[in-house]
Amino acid sequence: MLSPIRLTLLAAALAAAFPVLAQETASAAAATAPKTEAAAPAPAGGQTMQKVEVRGSADSYDPRRDDTATKIVVGREEIARYGDTNVADVLKRVPGITVNSPNGRGAEIRMRGLGAGYTQILINGERAPSGFTLDSLSPDVIERIEVLRAASAEFSTQSVAGTVNIVLKKAVRAGQREFKIGARAGSGFSGPTANMQLSDKLGKMSYSIAGSAMFEQYDRSVTSSEQGYDLAGLPTLARHTDGDERGRLNLFNLAPRLNWTRENGDTLTSQSFVNSARFRNHKHETTSTSLGAPAFYPVLDSWLRSDNDVLRTELNWVHKMADGAKLDVKASLIGGRNTTDNRRLTPPGAARPIDNLVHMEAEELGTTTVGKFSKTISTGHALGMGWDAGYSVREDSREETESGRLVFPLLPKGEESESRVARLALYAQDEWSLTPRWSVYLGARWEGIRTATSGNTFTTGRSSSNVWSPVMQTLFKIPDTKGDQLRFAVTRTYKAPNFQQLIPRRQTSIDNRSTDPDYAGNPDLKPELALGIDASYEHYWGEGALLSISGSMRRIDGYTRYLVDFDGARWVAMPMNAGRATTRGLELETKFPLKALMKDAPALDLRASLSANWSRVDGVPGPDNRLDGQTPLSGNLGIDYKRADLTTGASFAYKQGGQVRISDRQTSTIIARRDLEAYALYKFNPKQQLRVALSNILGQDFVNRGSFAEVGRGLVVRESRFKAGPSVRATLELKF
Repeated sequence: MLSPIRLTLLAAALAAAFPVLAQETASAAAATAPKTEAAAPAPAGGQTMQKVEVRGSADSYDPRRDDTATKIVVGREEIARYGDTNVADVLKRVPGITVNSPNGRGAEIRMRGLGAGYTQILINGERAPSGFTLDSLSPDVIERIEVLRAASAEFSTQSVAGTVNIVLKKAVRAGQREFKIGARAGSGFSGPTANMQLSDKLGKMSYSIAGSAMFEQYDRSVTSSEQGYDLAGLPTLARHTDGDERGRLNLFNLAPRLNWTRENGDTLTSQSFVNSARFRNHKHETTSTSLGAPAFYPVLDSWLRSDNDVLRTELNWVHKMADGAKLDVKASLIGGRNTTDNRRLTPPGAARPIDNLVHMEAEELGTTTVGKFSKTISTGHALGMGWDAGYSVREDSREETESGRLVFPLLPKGEESESRVARLALYAQDEWSLTPRWSVYLGARWEGIRTATSGNTFTTGRSSSNVWSPVMQTLFKIPDTKGDQLRFAVTRTYKAPNFQQLIPRRQTSIDNRSTDPDYAGNPDLKPELALGIDASYEHYWGEGALLSISGSMRRIDGYTRYLVDFDGARWVAMPMNAGRATTRGLELETKFPLKALMKDAPALDLRASLSANWSRVDGVPGPDNRLDGQTPLSGNLGIDYKRADLTTGASFAYKQGGQVRISDRQTSTIIARRDLEAYALYKFNPKQQLRVALSNILGQDFVNRGSFAEVGRGLVVRESRFKAGPSVRATLELKF
């Protein structure tokens, strides 16, 4: 693509022969040219040369505003603003994103209010490995977060709701030495945190190392209740459980990076990522029954031990060719291991004694290769094509013992399974600025996945899917306006079942009931296919000021939902393709500095967003018929203030609650949630600063509620509540 300066010179050269064309080209150059100031030599004859002043810089480029593909980029400043200890907390302040957690851990990221894996999570453009959770990833190893509301051919189109791409730290600054040490404390938990960032340049080589560690111990109460009603609505069951949870969580992240620049301009980059999590939990529960049959286990102790490790390393080669062509090739190796022990024990003399231990291990090893060839055809016209291939092997084992004896003695090594997944994707894309105000992105991606699963308790199952995904996005800047523009996108996306949904092996629950059933996979499960339409209007009315209105629609065929049924002996939940679902959404967003409204206003930055979502599943009768777990309404409010060495701000996030009908007999209830946060950053000097943040200021608990109508017996309603309260964290940040 021609630079703005060259575009200006081209306009001057064409002015004499093609005045009309030159006028249009010069207008485009004036709109995009970087502004600098240069002194010109005085002409002969003592005449004074008129000074021409052009201002601006490359920093004025805004991907949110200028890219044809819809994209929100969360930079380092926003990521670090509240001193969060995990990336899930950062994302809950991003417009259009909600974070769901049943108990404050295991956060699920949702776009358009959709859960169940409809939102794609990528790390450096590739899918996160199995077992990895976002609440174990420290923000200090992240360079930026890209939120793509509509699919692009370059990334996997397994993104029905959208894509969140987490880019690990890449920028290298000479002689950077940064260290952070902090502490977190709240209602029943406390622990220290530490982060470091080292980087430097050594000739044509540069390096950076980002690392973090977090340690937390906690002690909190958990309560639950279960109510039963007969067909006439009269109460038949009333139970209450009091529980106490104690445990600890240790997290470790490390992201080293090496860059080499060769004589011919090629770059070679090695980047690795290590993520390690250790979780220990002990729960003591006491259940009392005031109506109906007593609980199977009135007093129960349970222990959970979980160790999860992820290693990812990649080598990236970038080769620049003549005529604006470039080849970008990356090869990666990904490995992961998870070990979980879940033990349940009743006290001596219990009416129904139990001493059950379930030991599970999972190991995954995979390799991927990603390549892209891009070429600038002409001014504002770029072509790209590439591939994305991968192969992974996962081995799982599950061993269950009762009082030290194997539950399945014929399986001395327990239940074992192996899953092999091969995938290949090919894509091409064309981005073309047809006029200075109109650009179009066209792309197509073919993606095929083959899965084979074998085990010692079920027959070998095979699954394959092939999806062809055309993508179109366009950006039109409205004439005679400075900052008004329209966006429109049509996409074809999908969601493939994971191997756990395909394995026919049954996972049993200890206290089997309709609200706590066994789980069994479905080897006949098919991908969900979605047709998506997105449209938006954006108004940029000042420096850093934005107003956006967007709407979306997704039609999902082969929608998957979990159906619970009684097989004659036990309650079982199984995923099933259940027809068609449709979801619609409307999003409003604005952000602006107060000075955009009042010239002499204080340095306040304001932001607000509101998202409303509607959906319907065909074949599910009754009210409250929408996609499982969809948040109907969510909003964010934020304010930031900066004066001299002090920066402070606050953020409020709201999620509306409501009942969701999963099937004709099963419902779940989303509990409304309100999160209020605040932070303050004080700079002692350019190399020392203190950051303090408050979270969950309103002290809201985490509540889960669901119901199931048992045929011929009535309704069962169950609710659990995890106690939570305000928390504070303080971090001292030092640069050397």
